Amino acid sequence: MATETRRIRPVRLGTIAAGARRGANGVVYLTSSQPLGDYPTRITDSLDRWAREAPARLFLAERNPDATWRRFTYAETLERVRSVAQALICRKLSVDRPILILSGNGIDHALMALAAMYVGIPYAPVAPAYSLQAQEFTALRQVFDRMQPGLVFAAGGARFERALREVLPEGVELVVTQSAPSGIPSTPFQALCTTTPTADVDDARDRVGPDTVAKVLFTSGSTGRPKGVINTQRMLCANQEMIRSVLAFVGDAPPVLCDWLPWNHTAGGNHNFGLVLYNGGTLYIDEGKPSPGLFDATVRNLREVPCTAHFEVPRFYEMLMPHLRSDAVLRDTFFRDLKLIFYAAAGLGQKFWDELREVALQACGEELLIMTGFGSTETAPFAFTTGPEGAFAGMVGFPAPGLEVKLAPVGSKLEARVRGDSITPGYWRDEALTAAAFDEEGFYRLGDAMRFVDPDDSSSGLVFDGRLAEDFKLSTGTWVSVGPLRARILAAAAGLAQDVVITGHDREFAGALVFPNLAACREVAGLPADAPAPDVVAHPAVARRFHDAFRTLACDSTGSSTFVARALVLDRPPSLDAREITDKGSINQKIVLEQRAALVEELYAPVPSARVLIAAPLRT
Repeated sequence: MATETRRIRPVRLGTIAAGARRGANGVVYLTSSQPLGDYPTRITDSLDRWAREAPARLFLAERNPDATWRRFTYAETLERVRSVAQALICRKLSVDRPILILSGNGIDHALMALAAMYVGIPYAPVAPAYSLQAQEFTALRQVFDRMQPGLVFAAGGARFERALREVLPEGVELVVTQSAPSGIPSTPFQALCTTTPTADVDDARDRVGPDTVAKVLFTSGSTGRPKGVINTQRMLCANQEMIRSVLAFVGDAPPVLCDWLPWNHTAGGNHNFGLVLYNGGTLYIDEGKPSPGLFDATVRNLREVPCTAHFEVPRFYEMLMPHLRSDAVLRDTFFRDLKLIFYAAAGLGQKFWDELREVALQACGEELLIMTGFGSTETAPFAFTTGPEGAFAGMVGFPAPGLEVKLAPVGSKLEARVRGDSITPGYWRDEALTAAAFDEEGFYRLGDAMRFVDPDDSSSGLVFDGRLAEDFKLSTGTWVSVGPLRARILAAAAGLAQDVVITGHDREFAGALVFPNLAACREVAGLPADAPAPDVVAHPAVARRFHDAFRTLACDSTGSSTFVARALVLDRPPSLDAREITDKGSINQKIVLEQRAALVEELYAPVPSARVLIAAPLRT
């Protein structure tokens, strides 16, 4: 019988491989086999280019309240950006008086950001949750204190009124697009848009160089205190050229994205927005997101917009899968022009990886390329990428062109460190944090461990091996690698766990605090969508599924560091105010363990409570 041949949709890629050399003391250095091409001085040079070469091409689109699309071409965007830039110059904004943007993704946000970068004024997009979800505004106040802004922008200003009353310094101008906050003086954004540009705009643009600070992106550190990552023009431009060197197809035809990822995060604001701008593409701003109650908007948009690539978090694909299987219109639109499915930020379980491949094959008769990679806010973010073949869940691949990677022994692991034009020069107004971030050779310390797929073959690519700061020793002296153990738990739970925090520092055994996927758990329990979390978590069917998953993991384990003996499924989600969850949605393990110390003690009590899942008996 003839073997079935799968047709692969053709996608043009660059060379994805690396060469290695050995240094002293077990250090390994890796560099891409492909050199990095030339790139422009300023990221906004791309706006000038496409406004000149393709003025009528659609650049940005977002939904109006009546569900129609508000659209801006490249020519229209440049015209508006130059007007806003002149208004910013008139206000004498500068590196000492930068801009804070409080509101989320939107065309007016983009115009303000592009105008600031066009004339060399740093800006910082802040996670809207710091203003809209927080109760005490601690993180927002820290951002204001660190940035000392000369202007604050908030589209839909009334939504931010409570936060602004608490943190807006006296004398700092507030600019809003609509619904000005009551009792707080503000300037309509339209007033900036109608300013007549002068030669000052061109003069300011020409003074912007590779080392000019383009933006500051705040990310939560291990303490939960926001740290401002400096993004220079060189970083942004070099990183986009890295992406195009690998994903060569984006230079063949203008890319089309429909994307929700927040611009206060490097993936949405640098990678995705920058990829569209750099390559003259079109960005449909998705007002939805992969969470209950909001994903319907995303599905509606994807039924209308045939994208050429998707760069997403795993949760997006997991939530999209049932819709792809049941909605023929969505399926046809989704796969029509699609060249690449890319995921990052967290591991995509092998189950969903396989399902994505199969649904693509069924929908269009072709298998689509699925790739992943690895990076951080400090790497702009594109740093590591898999190739067209051989990738699997957990693999990060090879360094991007132009990036040097140093694998340095730290204990029993290899810490990945990086150096190149796309790496941050440091943290905004924090010399001590900056100095600690780089080693003696100028490599930025990622704090992440990596290893080769094949320990004896440096050409096999790299696998993520956990966060070094999260690993710990049991009282027996055995090291627990949190990253790999967390990944095994999530895989064993098969979608029922949203995230996991590993416990056990100086304890006899490893344990777990589990944040459940309540929607999936309600389905298992046969409960309605509004069933309270405590009822869902306590349901026998849910408890049984989690117990079986942990029990199987324990039975298949190879030692005490590869399974958890006890687990608690939590009925209270991680808290943004308490810094248990970052603005990117990731769990801060250290803060969760501090905030929920009582639960940890319950987990290790000599006589565990009834809600503690016993996965394996303690060995005596």
